[in-house]
Amino acid sequence: MSSAPLNAEVVIDPRSPIAEVDRRLFGSFVEHMGRCVYGGVHEPEHPTADERGFRGDVLELTRELGPSVVRYPGGNFVSSYRWEDGVGPVGERPKRLNLAWRSLEPNAFGLNEFMAWAKAADVEPMLAVNLGTRGIQEACDLLEYCNHPSGTHLSDLRRKHGVEAPHAIKLWCLGNEMDGPWQVGHKTPHEYGRLAAETANAMRMVDPSVELVAAGSSNSQMPTFGEWEATLLEHAYDQVDYVSLHHYFDPDTQDRADFLASGVVMDRFIESVVATCDHVGAKLRKRKRMRLSFDEWNVWYHSRFTEPTDRGLLGMPPLIEDDFTVTDAVVVGDLLISLLRHADRVAVANQAQLVNVIAPIRTIDGGPAWRQSIFHPFALTSRLAHGVALRTALRAPTYQTSEHGDVPVLSAVAVHRDDATTLFAVNRAERPLDLAIDLRSLPGHDLVEHLAVADDDPAAINTPDRPDRVRPRRLTTSAVDAGQATAHLPPVSWNALRLTPRKD
Repeated sequence: MSSAPLNAEVVIDPRSPIAEVDRRLFGSFVEHMGRCVYGGVHEPEHPTADERGFRGDVLELTRELGPSVVRYPGGNFVSSYRWEDGVGPVGERPKRLNLAWRSLEPNAFGLNEFMAWAKAADVEPMLAVNLGTRGIQEACDLLEYCNHPSGTHLSDLRRKHGVEAPHAIKLWCLGNEMDGPWQVGHKTPHEYGRLAAETANAMRMVDPSVELVAAGSSNSQMPTFGEWEATLLEHAYDQVDYVSLHHYFDPDTQDRADFLASGVVMDRFIESVVATCDHVGAKLRKRKRMRLSFDEWNVWYHSRFTEPTDRGLLGMPPLIEDDFTVTDAVVVGDLLISLLRHADRVAVANQAQLVNVIAPIRTIDGGPAWRQSIFHPFALTSRLAHGVALRTALRAPTYQTSEHGDVPVLSAVAVHRDDATTLFAVNRAERPLDLAIDLRSLPGHDLVEHLAVADDDPAAINTPDRPDRVRPRRLTTSAVDAGQATAHLPPVSWNALRLTPRKD
């Protein structure tokens, strides 16, 4: 295979805005699954734990990762969850079977613990209500407990539990993956559409300020995809603010070329849901443009996952603690680029999950926590993507894939503000890429930093013994001359190139 560089060009023009980047695009997810909660965010016996049992090393890494909003408590878990089990004195809380993940839920960590953790991590909470085994009344009860100031049974119960001020949670999910036959309380599109609309109406009677997410298709390969979104929106278009999307990308079920094109799949998925939303909006003669919440996404070696058969004897056993490679990190970076490219319609997104369970952060019980390879593109995009996402004109060679046909080797998006413009770029090719960046619409800008996630071994991972084997590296092969910057993108790499106005 030739090692000679390929060539590509990108034009950055602040006069071609997509939309202001919503900080909620950089969300994460904490579910009662495996060791995400117990041994992840919560481990009272850990040397770094505080008086509430929160692991200090995980909190520190969470702040570095930079999620803006965290979805809780599920996921499949929520569809049989009784929120009342997780409030009040810990010693009086019942142990329950976790039907979703066939384990034992001790309820030592519940709603108020999560809210205290969210405050410590400086993230916005995003709560899901159980529309599987429960319904309208229980959703309203939970909202009243959380958000009503005082003077009712449930708001005063919260105060009795030591939380005087209301939690004031704004963002709520109306169930989870209700189209999936694996879901406890699985619904038909009409059943879910009516339930979502009725629950939304009732919740707004409790707190008119809430923002509500209707559960869209579990993935784009579901047999009811499209029909599901159209039917639920015909029932609930006026009642909800967002429609959710979920998608995971499995490296083991496709060849390397197709896996590196995962961003193409995400693009098509988003654009298909947007088209369905706009069709229903036009049909119903609505002026509102429905926004999207991509509240589960990540790389996941799903084909390796075997669900546990034990129901309660193992406590909370480890589940899907995948080791992520450099290639996985490049794909995660490309998926973030896809979200930014659709910033005009995708307003919320949550990488699933935060700790241990297909996560950017891994831990050992009683031992260290470390950053996985996928930690780095997320953390840097969250830190650098402040401002307006821009449409970028690309000219790049393509490569052949079995699933997607010809795919550009370059995937890119820029985010602009007055003091800095950052170009996020992925080289999907297994050859280096020399990138010319047209800066004529950004006169006087210098390329001040080029960070890359890449490695001579695309299968390299981070481990407790080598936690920084994969990390961002500063490259010095970039330059600016006569309104054009040039950068050398390594093979199979994610890159962040930061441009700032030259100081006189």
